[in-house]
Amino acid sequence: MYYYIKGTLAHKGDGFLVIDASGVGYMIYTSLHSITCCGDVGDEITMYTYLHVREDVMDLFGFATNEERAMFLKLISVSGVGPKAALAMLSVTTPAKLAAAVVTGDEKVLTKASGVGAKMAQRVILELKDKIDTDELDLETDDAPEAISDAGAEAVSALIVLGYSPGEARAAVGKAGAGQSVEEIIKKALANLL
Repeated sequence: MYYYIKGTLAHKGDGFLVIDASGVGYMIYTSLHSITCCGDVGDEITMYTYLHVREDVMDLFGFATNEERAMFLKLISVSGVGPKAALAMLSVTTPAKLAAAVVTGDEKVLTKASGVGAKMAQRVILELKDKIDTDELDLETDDAPEAISDAGAEAVSALIVLGYSPGEARAAVGKAGAGQSVEEIIKKALANLL
């Protein structure tokens, strides 16, 4: 229903953020990784979201990057893995490292998450091993910045539309530098890619 919410970061809580978007405060459950990447209270941020609806509750989950959202959706597609367990796994590692753990069968990375035992970790590995695209393994590199600005996120999306992989786009935007307009970032990122 909601693909992303863009607004002012109004509050950071334990496992959630509140974004003020046009006078409406959206409470968004998120991973520790996204909380640390999103900036400070008062900053303009974009969170890529997923609305989880059950008969007795409607929860909004959000992520600093589209890659993290995509990994969350894969995790909740596994039988027995709910949104809270998926967030716990994404809180202990990055989406790229989680994808690498699934592909290599490294249960220890998954069981570091609160509430995730060996059986759940084995099920995640079994059900997702063939669904993980190997491009996801290089979404984040050690020299890539931990967080990118809203302009950077838009630039990454534009490069993906142009046919670059998410890993290539994110790395090129990271090299382009921060504090510029979307157009300037795209030009510099394309120069890095060509």
